[in-house]
Amino acid sequence: MLRELVEMVRVGSVSAVALVERAYRRVDDLNGALNAVVALRDEGEALADAGALDERARRGERLGPLAGVPFLVKDSQDLAGLRTTHGSLLLAEAPPAAHDALCVARLRAAGAIPIGKTNVPEHCFEGYTDNLLFGSTRNPWALEWSPGGSSGGSAAALAAGMVPIATATDGGGSVRIPAAFCGLFGLKPTNGLVGRDPIPPWLDFSTDGPLALSMADLRLLLAITSGPARGDPAALPAELVAWLVGPGAAARASAAPPRRPSLVLAAPRFVDWGPLPNAVADQFDAALTSIEKDLDLQVEPIAPAQILGGFAIGNADEDWLLTCACEQANAMGREAIEAGAERLHPGFLAAMRQGLSVSVADYLAARRRRFAYARALDELLGADRLLVTPATPQEGFYCDGREIGAKRPGTSVSSHNTQVQNMTGHPALSVPAGRSPNGVPFGLQITGPRFADALVLDIGDAWERAHPGERVARGYESFLPAG
Repeated sequence: MLRELVEMVRVGSVSAVALVERAYRRVDDLNGALNAVVALRDEGEALADAGALDERARRGERLGPLAGVPFLVKDSQDLAGLRTTHGSLLLAEAPPAAHDALCVARLRAAGAIPIGKTNVPEHCFEGYTDNLLFGSTRNPWALEWSPGGSSGGSAAALAAGMVPIATATDGGGSVRIPAAFCGLFGLKPTNGLVGRDPIPPWLDFSTDGPLALSMADLRLLLAITSGPARGDPAALPAELVAWLVGPGAAARASAAPPRRPSLVLAAPRFVDWGPLPNAVADQFDAALTSIEKDLDLQVEPIAPAQILGGFAIGNADEDWLLTCACEQANAMGREAIEAGAERLHPGFLAAMRQGLSVSVADYLAARRRRFAYARALDELLGADRLLVTPATPQEGFYCDGREIGAKRPGTSVSSHNTQVQNMTGHPALSVPAGRSPNGVPFGLQITGPRFADALVLDIGDAWERAHPGERVARGYESFLPAG
Protein backbone atom coordinates (compact mmCIF):
# COMPACT_ATOMS: atom_id res chain seq x y z
CA MET A 1 0.00 0.00 0.00
CA LEU A 2 2.69 2.52 0.96
CA ARG A 3 4.51 2.52 -2.38
CA GLU A 4 1.16 2.84 -4.17
CA LEU A 5 0.18 5.86 -2.08
CA VAL A 6 3.53 7.57 -2.63
CA GLU A 7 3.36 6.97 -6.38
CA MET A 8 -0.15 8.45 -6.47
CA VAL A 9 1.15 11.57 -4.74
CA ARG A 10 4.14 11.75 -7.05
CA VAL A 11 2.10 11.62 -10.28
CA GLY A 12 -0.66 13.81 -8.88
CA SER A 13 -3.53 11.30 -8.99
CA VAL A 14 -4.10 12.05 -5.32
CA SER A 15 -2.74 14.86 -3.19
CA ALA A 16 -1.01 14.65 0.15
CA VAL A 17 -3.64 17.08 1.39
CA ALA A 18 -6.39 14.63 0.39
CA LEU A 19 -4.61 11.77 2.18
CA VAL A 20 -4.22 13.77 5.38
CA GLU A 21 -7.86 14.91 5.21
CA ARG A 22 -8.89 11.28 4.70
CA ALA A 23 -6.91 10.21 7.78
CA TYR A 24 -8.52 12.84 10.03
CA ARG A 25 -11.95 11.94 8.68
CA ARG A 26 -11.43 8.22 9.26
CA VAL A 27 -10.18 8.80 12.80
CA ASP A 28 -13.24 10.96 13.47
CA ASP A 29 -15.58 8.30 12.06
CA LEU A 30 -14.00 5.19 13.60
CA ASN A 31 -12.21 6.08 16.79
CA GLY A 32 -15.30 6.43 18.95
CA ALA A 33 -15.88 2.68 18.93
CA LEU A 34 -12.20 1.70 19.20
CA ASN A 35 -10.44 4.34 21.32
CA ALA A 36 -7.20 3.75 19.43
CA VAL A 37 -6.23 7.42 18.99
CA VAL A 38 -5.76 9.53 22.12
CA ALA A 39 -4.54 12.85 20.71
CA LEU A 40 -4.58 14.63 17.37
CA ARG A 41 -2.16 17.14 15.99
CA ASP A 42 -3.63 20.44 14.89
CA GLU A 43 -5.17 19.62 11.52
CA GLY A 44 -4.12 22.94 10.02
CA GLU A 45 -0.47 22.19 10.77
CA ALA A 46 -0.66 18.74 9.20
CA LEU A 47 -2.45 20.11 6.13
CA ALA A 48 0.21 22.81 5.80
CA ASP A 49 2.88 20.09 5.75
CA ALA A 50 0.87 18.20 3.14
CA GLY A 51 0.35 21.32 1.01
CA ALA A 52 4.07 22.04 1.00
CA LEU A 53 4.76 18.49 -0.12
CA ASP A 54 2.17 18.76 -2.91
CA GLU A 55 3.89 21.91 -4.11
CA ARG A 56 7.20 20.07 -4.26
CA ALA A 57 5.52 17.31 -6.26
CA ARG A 58 4.12 19.86 -8.73
CA ARG A 59 7.60 21.30 -9.21
CA GLY A 60 8.91 17.83 -10.00
CA GLU A 61 11.22 17.69 -7.02
CA ARG A 62 12.44 14.40 -5.71
CA LEU A 63 10.15 13.11 -2.95
CA GLY A 64 10.90 10.81 -0.05
CA PRO A 65 9.87 7.13 0.03
CA LEU A 66 6.86 7.95 2.26
CA ALA A 67 5.91 11.26 0.70
CA GLY A 68 2.45 12.40 1.75
CA VAL A 69 1.55 9.33 3.83
CA PRO A 70 -0.21 10.20 7.13
CA PHE A 71 0.84 8.32 10.25
CA LEU A 72 0.11 7.95 13.96
CA VAL A 73 2.68 7.79 16.75
CA LYS A 74 2.56 5.45 19.74
CA ASP A 75 2.09 7.47 22.93
CA SER A 76 5.35 6.23 24.40
CA GLN A 77 7.29 8.06 21.67
CA ASP A 78 7.77 11.80 21.40
CA LEU A 79 6.00 13.74 18.67
CA ALA A 80 6.98 17.41 18.76
CA GLY A 81 4.08 19.59 19.85
CA LEU A 82 2.08 16.85 21.60
CA ARG A 83 2.48 15.50 25.12
CA THR A 84 3.84 12.01 25.69
CA THR A 85 1.76 10.48 28.48
CA HIS A 86 2.83 6.82 28.39
CA GLY A 87 -0.82 6.14 29.26
CA SER A 88 -0.27 7.43 32.80
CA LEU A 89 -2.31 9.85 34.90
CA LEU A 90 0.99 11.01 36.36
CA LEU A 91 1.91 12.45 32.95
CA ALA A 92 -1.54 13.71 31.97
CA GLU A 93 -0.32 17.31 32.16
CA ALA A 94 3.14 16.72 30.73
CA PRO A 95 4.43 19.57 28.57
CA PRO A 96 4.39 19.06 24.80
CA ALA A 97 7.44 17.26 23.46
CA ALA A 98 10.04 19.64 22.07
CA HIS A 99 11.50 17.14 19.63
CA ASP A 100 10.52 14.02 17.72
CA ALA A 101 11.79 10.64 18.84
CA LEU A 102 14.35 9.25 16.40
CA CYS A 103 11.94 6.83 14.72
CA VAL A 104 9.36 9.58 14.25
CA ALA A 105 12.00 11.93 12.86
CA ARG A 106 13.11 9.30 10.34
CA LEU A 107 9.54 8.80 9.13
CA ARG A 108 9.08 12.57 8.79
CA ALA A 109 12.38 12.86 6.90
CA ALA A 110 11.03 10.24 4.47
CA GLY A 111 8.01 12.49 3.78
CA ALA A 112 5.39 10.96 6.09
CA ILE A 113 3.06 13.36 7.91
CA PRO A 114 2.17 12.75 11.59
CA ILE A 115 -1.42 13.40 12.66
CA GLY A 116 -1.65 12.14 16.27
CA LYS A 117 -0.91 9.65 19.05
CA THR A 118 -2.16 6.11 19.80
CA ASN A 119 -3.11 4.48 23.09
CA VAL A 120 -0.82 2.29 25.23
CA PRO A 121 -1.01 0.45 28.57
CA GLU A 122 0.67 2.41 31.36
CA HIS A 123 4.37 2.65 30.49
CA CYS A 124 3.84 -0.15 27.96
CA PHE A 125 3.93 -2.76 30.72
CA GLU A 126 1.13 -5.04 29.51
CA GLY A 127 0.09 -7.22 26.58
CA TYR A 128 -3.30 -5.47 26.43
CA THR A 129 -4.08 -1.77 25.99
CA ASP A 130 -5.93 -0.18 28.88
CA ASN A 131 -5.04 2.62 31.29
CA LEU A 132 -6.64 4.98 33.80
CA LEU A 133 -6.00 8.06 31.65
CA PHE A 134 -7.66 7.10 28.35
CA GLY A 135 -9.36 3.76 29.03
CA SER A 136 -9.46 0.59 26.95
CA THR A 137 -8.72 0.20 23.26
CA ARG A 138 -10.90 -2.31 21.43
CA ASN A 139 -9.97 -4.75 18.70
CA PRO A 140 -11.70 -3.92 15.38
CA TRP A 141 -11.93 -7.65 14.62
CA ALA A 142 -13.85 -8.35 17.85
CA LEU A 143 -14.87 -5.34 19.94
CA GLU A 144 -15.12 -7.20 23.25
CA TRP A 145 -11.44 -8.08 22.97
CA SER A 146 -8.14 -6.22 23.21
CA PRO A 147 -5.92 -5.49 20.20
CA GLY A 148 -3.03 -6.55 22.42
CA GLY A 149 -0.27 -4.39 23.75
CA SER A 150 1.62 -2.41 24.21
CA SER A 151 1.30 -1.10 20.64
CA GLY A 152 -2.42 -1.87 20.73
CA GLY A 153 -3.65 1.57 19.74
CA SER A 154 -1.41 1.55 16.67
CA ALA A 155 -2.49 -1.96 15.69
CA ALA A 156 -6.20 -1.16 16.08
CA ALA A 157 -5.81 1.99 13.98
CA LEU A 158 -4.06 0.05 11.20
CA ALA A 159 -6.52 -2.84 11.26
CA ALA A 160 -9.44 -0.39 11.03
CA GLY A 161 -7.88 1.48 8.09
CA MET A 162 -7.58 4.79 9.93
CA VAL A 163 -4.04 5.35 8.65
CA PRO A 164 -1.52 3.37 6.58
CA ILE A 165 1.31 3.76 9.16
CA ALA A 166 1.30 3.66 12.95
CA THR A 167 4.51 3.34 14.95
CA ALA A 168 5.27 0.56 17.40
CA THR A 169 7.92 -0.54 19.88
CA ASP A 170 8.79 -3.95 21.31
CA GLY A 171 10.36 -4.62 24.70
CA GLY A 172 8.72 -7.98 25.37
CA GLY A 173 6.32 -8.56 22.49
CA SER A 174 4.74 -5.13 22.07
CA VAL A 175 4.89 -5.28 18.26
CA ARG A 176 4.21 -8.99 17.86
CA ILE A 177 1.28 -9.40 20.27
CA PRO A 178 -0.82 -6.64 18.64
CA ALA A 179 0.21 -7.88 15.19
CA ALA A 180 -1.06 -11.34 16.12
CA PHE A 181 -4.34 -10.18 17.66
CA CYS A 182 -5.07 -7.71 14.83
CA GLY A 183 -4.12 -9.84 11.81
CA LEU A 184 -1.06 -7.75 10.89
CA PHE A 185 2.62 -8.30 10.19
CA GLY A 186 4.95 -7.22 12.99
CA LEU A 187 8.72 -7.51 13.42
CA LYS A 188 10.96 -7.29 16.46
CA PRO A 189 14.26 -6.85 14.58
CA THR A 190 17.66 -8.00 15.75
CA ASN A 191 18.53 -5.84 18.75
CA GLY A 192 20.62 -2.88 17.59
CA LEU A 193 19.34 -2.79 14.03
CA VAL A 194 17.14 0.19 14.89
CA GLY A 195 19.03 2.71 17.02
CA ARG A 196 17.20 4.19 20.03
CA ASP A 197 16.97 7.85 20.98
CA PRO A 198 16.02 8.41 23.71
CA ILE A 199 17.27 5.27 25.42
CA PRO A 200 14.25 3.41 26.89
CA PRO A 201 13.84 2.44 30.56
CA TRP A 202 14.25 -1.27 29.66
CA LEU A 203 17.84 -0.71 28.71
CA ASP A 204 18.70 -3.72 26.57
CA PHE A 205 15.34 -5.13 25.55
CA SER A 206 13.30 -2.39 23.84
CA THR A 207 13.47 -1.49 20.17
CA ASP A 208 11.31 0.20 17.57
CA GLY A 209 9.85 -2.27 15.09
CA PRO A 210 7.56 -2.08 12.06
CA LEU A 211 3.88 -2.99 12.28
CA ALA A 212 2.25 -3.24 8.88
CA LEU A 213 -0.60 -4.41 6.68
CA SER A 214 1.76 -6.22 4.29
CA MET A 215 5.30 -7.54 4.12
CA ALA A 216 6.19 -4.94 1.48
CA ASP A 217 5.09 -2.16 3.83
CA LEU A 218 6.97 -3.78 6.71
CA ARG A 219 10.18 -4.02 4.69
CA LEU A 220 9.94 -0.39 3.62
CA LEU A 221 9.34 0.85 7.16
CA LEU A 222 12.22 -1.23 8.48
CA ALA A 223 14.61 0.16 5.89
CA ILE A 224 13.59 3.74 6.71
CA THR A 225 13.73 3.49 10.49
CA SER A 226 16.86 1.33 10.82
CA GLY A 227 20.28 2.76 11.49
CA PRO A 228 22.64 3.74 14.30
CA ALA A 229 21.94 6.43 16.88
CA ARG A 230 24.28 8.61 18.89
CA GLY A 231 24.27 7.55 22.51
CA ASP A 232 22.98 4.02 21.88
CA PRO A 233 25.88 1.66 22.62
CA ALA A 234 23.87 -1.32 21.33
CA ALA A 235 23.22 0.18 17.89
CA LEU A 236 24.81 -1.57 14.92
CA PRO A 237 27.12 0.38 12.59
CA ALA A 238 25.60 1.95 9.50
CA GLU A 239 27.52 -0.32 7.14
CA LEU A 240 26.11 -3.47 8.74
CA VAL A 241 22.59 -2.03 8.84
CA ALA A 242 22.82 -1.16 5.14
CA TRP A 243 24.01 -4.69 4.34
CA LEU A 244 21.17 -6.27 6.32
CA VAL A 245 18.15 -4.14 5.36
CA GLY A 246 19.26 -1.20 3.20
CA PRO A 247 18.61 -0.60 -0.53
CA GLY A 248 21.52 -2.83 -1.44
CA ALA A 249 19.99 -5.67 0.55
CA ALA A 250 16.70 -5.21 -1.29
CA ALA A 251 18.50 -5.29 -4.64
CA ARG A 252 20.37 -8.46 -3.71
CA ALA A 253 17.16 -10.08 -2.54
CA SER A 254 15.36 -9.29 -5.79
CA ALA A 255 18.24 -10.63 -7.87
CA ALA A 256 18.65 -13.89 -5.95
CA PRO A 257 16.34 -16.72 -4.96
CA PRO A 258 14.61 -16.14 -1.61
CA ARG A 259 16.55 -17.42 1.36
CA ARG A 260 15.38 -20.73 2.76
CA PRO A 261 16.14 -22.23 6.16
CA SER A 262 17.83 -25.60 6.42
CA LEU A 263 15.20 -26.64 8.99
CA VAL A 264 12.12 -25.24 10.71
CA LEU A 265 11.86 -26.15 14.37
CA ALA A 266 8.43 -25.92 15.98
CA ALA A 267 7.49 -25.57 19.64
CA PRO A 268 4.27 -24.52 21.38
CA ARG A 269 6.09 -22.20 23.80
CA PHE A 270 9.54 -20.86 24.65
CA VAL A 271 9.09 -21.74 28.32
CA ASP A 272 7.08 -24.79 29.41
CA TRP A 273 3.98 -23.36 31.05
CA GLY A 274 1.84 -26.30 30.03
CA PRO A 275 -0.23 -27.21 26.96
CA LEU A 276 -1.75 -24.63 24.64
CA PRO A 277 -5.50 -23.96 24.73
CA ASN A 278 -7.24 -26.16 22.16
CA ALA A 279 -8.15 -23.31 19.79
CA VAL A 280 -4.55 -22.04 19.73
CA ALA A 281 -3.13 -25.57 19.35
CA ASP A 282 -5.44 -26.28 16.41
CA GLN A 283 -4.39 -23.13 14.56
CA PHE A 284 -0.72 -23.75 15.29
CA ASP A 285 -0.99 -27.28 13.93
CA ALA A 286 -2.68 -25.95 10.78
CA ALA A 287 0.13 -23.42 10.36
CA LEU A 288 2.77 -26.13 10.63
CA THR A 289 0.95 -28.15 7.98
CA SER A 290 0.95 -25.10 5.72
CA ILE A 291 4.68 -24.55 6.23
CA GLU A 292 5.36 -28.06 5.00
CA LYS A 293 2.76 -28.10 2.23
CA ASP A 294 2.72 -24.52 0.92
CA LEU A 295 6.26 -23.40 1.72
CA ASP A 296 7.85 -26.81 1.11
CA LEU A 297 9.92 -26.64 4.29
CA GLN A 298 10.79 -29.44 6.69
CA VAL A 299 9.30 -29.02 10.17
CA GLU A 300 10.75 -30.74 13.23
CA PRO A 301 8.74 -30.49 16.47
CA ILE A 302 10.72 -29.87 19.66
CA ALA A 303 9.75 -29.42 23.30
CA PRO A 304 10.14 -26.07 25.08
CA ALA A 305 12.86 -27.58 27.28
CA GLN A 306 15.00 -28.07 24.16
CA ILE A 307 15.05 -24.34 23.40
CA LEU A 308 16.72 -22.83 26.46
CA GLY A 309 17.67 -25.90 28.43
CA GLY A 310 14.52 -25.81 30.51
CA PHE A 311 14.57 -24.53 34.08
CA ALA A 312 18.19 -25.66 34.58
CA ILE A 313 19.36 -22.23 33.41
CA GLY A 314 16.46 -20.32 34.87
CA ASN A 315 13.00 -19.22 33.85
CA ALA A 316 13.50 -16.75 31.02
CA ASP A 317 10.00 -15.30 31.24
CA GLU A 318 10.36 -14.61 34.96
CA ASP A 319 13.82 -13.15 34.41
CA TRP A 320 12.39 -10.82 31.78
CA LEU A 321 9.76 -9.57 34.24
CA LEU A 322 12.25 -9.14 37.06
CA THR A 323 14.64 -7.17 34.87
CA CYS A 324 12.05 -4.92 33.25
CA ALA A 325 10.19 -4.23 36.49
CA CYS A 326 13.44 -3.37 38.25
CA GLU A 327 14.67 -1.06 35.47
CA GLN A 328 11.30 0.67 35.02
CA ALA A 329 10.81 1.18 38.77
CA ASN A 330 14.27 2.60 39.23
CA ALA A 331 13.82 4.90 36.24
CA MET A 332 10.66 6.30 37.85
CA GLY A 333 11.97 6.33 41.41
CA ARG A 334 10.52 4.98 44.65
CA GLU A 335 9.28 8.37 45.81
CA ALA A 336 7.34 9.06 42.59
CA ILE A 337 5.79 5.58 42.58
CA GLU A 338 4.59 5.73 46.17
CA ALA A 339 3.44 9.35 45.98
CA GLY A 340 1.41 8.59 42.84
CA ALA A 341 0.27 5.10 43.83
CA GLU A 342 -3.45 5.93 43.81
CA ARG A 343 -3.18 7.23 40.24
CA LEU A 344 -1.30 4.24 38.85
CA HIS A 345 -3.06 1.31 37.18
CA PRO A 346 -3.23 -1.49 39.80
CA GLY A 347 -1.39 -3.97 37.62
CA PHE A 348 1.38 -1.50 36.84
CA LEU A 349 1.66 -0.46 40.49
CA ALA A 350 2.08 -4.10 41.54
CA ALA A 351 4.83 -4.57 38.96
CA MET A 352 6.62 -1.42 40.12
CA ARG A 353 6.52 -2.47 43.76
CA GLN A 354 7.89 -5.83 42.71
CA GLY A 355 10.63 -4.02 40.80
CA LEU A 356 11.55 -1.91 43.81
CA SER A 357 11.97 -5.06 45.90
CA VAL A 358 14.56 -6.64 43.59
CA SER A 359 18.02 -6.84 45.13
CA VAL A 360 21.16 -5.93 43.23
CA ALA A 361 22.30 -9.54 43.46
CA ASP A 362 19.06 -10.89 41.95
CA TYR A 363 19.07 -8.26 39.21
CA LEU A 364 22.65 -9.05 38.20
CA ALA A 365 22.02 -12.79 38.34
CA ALA A 366 19.10 -12.40 35.91
CA ARG A 367 21.26 -10.29 33.60
CA ARG A 368 23.96 -12.95 33.64
CA ARG A 369 21.42 -15.69 32.83
CA ARG A 370 20.44 -13.64 29.79
CA PHE A 371 23.78 -14.53 28.23
CA ALA A 372 23.06 -18.22 28.76
CA TYR A 373 19.67 -17.85 27.06
CA ALA A 374 21.31 -16.11 24.11
CA ARG A 375 23.90 -18.87 23.77
CA ALA A 376 21.23 -21.59 23.94
CA LEU A 377 19.15 -19.98 21.19
CA ASP A 378 22.26 -19.23 19.09
CA GLU A 379 23.28 -22.88 19.24
CA LEU A 380 19.77 -24.13 18.52
CA LEU A 381 19.29 -21.96 15.41
CA GLY A 382 22.82 -22.03 14.05
CA ALA A 383 23.25 -19.95 10.89
CA ASP A 384 20.07 -20.78 9.01
CA ARG A 385 17.42 -22.55 11.09
CA LEU A 386 14.12 -21.03 12.17
CA LEU A 387 11.93 -21.62 15.20
CA VAL A 388 8.16 -21.18 14.84
CA THR A 389 5.73 -20.82 17.73
CA PRO A 390 2.36 -19.19 18.32
CA ALA A 391 2.97 -15.46 18.73
CA THR A 392 0.77 -15.68 21.81
CA PRO A 393 -0.44 -18.82 23.61
CA GLN A 394 -3.83 -17.21 24.30
CA GLU A 395 -6.91 -16.71 22.10
CA GLY A 396 -7.01 -13.13 23.34
CA PHE A 397 -7.44 -10.85 26.33
CA TYR A 398 -10.63 -8.95 27.02
CA CYS A 399 -10.31 -5.24 26.34
CA ASP A 400 -10.04 -4.47 30.08
CA GLY A 401 -7.13 -6.91 30.39
CA ARG A 402 -8.92 -9.93 31.82
CA GLU A 403 -7.70 -13.32 30.72
CA ILE A 404 -10.29 -15.89 29.67
CA GLY A 405 -11.99 -17.15 32.82
CA ALA A 406 -10.49 -14.46 35.09
CA LYS A 407 -12.56 -12.06 37.18
CA ARG A 408 -9.96 -9.29 37.40
CA PRO A 409 -7.70 -7.61 34.81
CA GLY A 410 -4.11 -8.69 34.60
CA THR A 411 -1.97 -11.14 32.67
CA SER A 412 0.93 -13.32 33.79
CA VAL A 413 4.23 -14.02 32.06
CA SER A 414 2.89 -17.48 31.21
CA SER A 415 0.26 -15.84 28.99
CA HIS A 416 2.88 -14.54 26.56
CA ASN A 417 5.36 -16.13 24.19
CA THR A 418 7.45 -13.17 23.10
CA GLN A 419 9.82 -12.08 25.86
CA VAL A 420 12.79 -14.35 25.13
CA GLN A 421 13.81 -12.72 21.84
CA ASN A 422 14.05 -9.30 23.50
CA MET A 423 16.46 -10.80 26.02
CA THR A 424 18.57 -12.70 23.47
CA GLY A 425 18.44 -10.16 20.63
CA HIS A 426 17.04 -12.53 17.97
CA PRO A 427 14.67 -11.25 15.27
CA ALA A 428 11.06 -12.43 15.45
CA LEU A 429 8.18 -11.85 13.05
CA SER A 430 4.45 -12.40 13.61
CA VAL A 431 2.43 -13.21 10.49
CA PRO A 432 -1.38 -13.59 10.22
CA ALA A 433 -2.33 -17.27 10.41
CA GLY A 434 -6.06 -17.55 11.02
CA ARG A 435 -8.72 -16.54 13.52
CA SER A 436 -9.78 -18.02 16.83
CA PRO A 437 -13.44 -18.95 17.49
CA ASN A 438 -13.82 -15.68 19.44
CA GLY A 439 -13.06 -13.72 16.25
CA VAL A 440 -9.59 -12.58 17.32
CA PRO A 441 -6.85 -13.27 14.73
CA PHE A 442 -4.05 -15.75 15.42
CA GLY A 443 -0.40 -14.98 14.69
CA LEU A 444 2.42 -17.36 13.82
CA GLN A 445 5.78 -16.24 15.23
CA ILE A 446 8.95 -16.87 13.21
CA THR A 447 12.24 -16.50 15.10
CA GLY A 448 15.57 -16.53 13.30
CA PRO A 449 19.30 -16.33 14.05
CA ARG A 450 20.63 -12.97 15.14
CA PHE A 451 21.39 -10.73 12.15
CA ALA A 452 19.42 -13.12 9.91
CA ASP A 453 16.51 -10.67 9.64
CA ALA A 454 16.58 -11.14 5.87
CA LEU A 455 15.92 -14.87 6.23
CA VAL A 456 12.99 -14.21 8.57
CA LEU A 457 11.58 -11.61 6.17
CA ASP A 458 11.89 -13.91 3.17
CA ILE A 459 9.87 -16.58 4.96
CA GLY A 460 7.35 -13.89 5.88
CA ASP A 461 7.08 -13.06 2.18
CA ALA A 462 6.58 -16.71 1.32
CA TRP A 463 3.89 -17.04 3.99
CA GLU A 464 2.07 -13.98 2.66
CA ARG A 465 2.13 -15.35 -0.89
CA ALA A 466 0.65 -18.62 0.36
CA HIS A 467 -1.95 -16.79 2.47
CA PRO A 468 -3.02 -13.67 0.58
CA GLY A 469 -5.92 -11.56 1.74
CA GLU A 470 -7.08 -8.20 3.02
CA ARG A 471 -5.54 -7.38 6.38
CA VAL A 472 -8.02 -4.67 7.34
CA ALA A 473 -10.60 -6.03 9.78
CA ARG A 474 -13.91 -7.23 8.44
CA GLY A 475 -16.45 -4.44 8.30
CA TYR A 476 -13.76 -1.80 7.72
CA GLU A 477 -12.26 -0.53 4.48
CA SER A 478 -8.66 -0.08 3.38
CA PHE A 479 -7.15 3.38 3.67
CA LEU A 480 -6.03 3.16 0.03
CA PRO A 481 -8.39 5.36 -2.02
CA ALA A 482 -10.38 3.64 -4.74
CA GLY A 483 -9.49 4.30 -8.35
